[in-house]
Amino acid sequence: MKVSEILAKLKLMRYAIVVEKAKNNYSAYVPDLPGCVATGFTIEETEREMREAIEFHIEGLIEDGLPIPQPSSIVEYLEVTA
Repeated sequence: MKVSEILAKLKLMRYAIVVEKAKNNYSAYVPDLPGCVATGFTIEETEREMREAIEFHIEGLIEDGLPIPQPSSIVEYLEVTA
């Protein structure tokens, strides 16, 4: 089966991303997809780049015959007095 055929059969998945401010830009990674990273000059650009990076990462997993990790990370914010 071709990669495009496999991708067409995949369901919509929702991965958590972590966006961090760097000195001159932003960087992001996906806890559930080790090695999947992106950068951008704005948060919006970083999110766009991250979406493309996730799709590219998943295509690579499929081409290599590896399983696609299911999203499992949970994102929460905690309020603390600081």
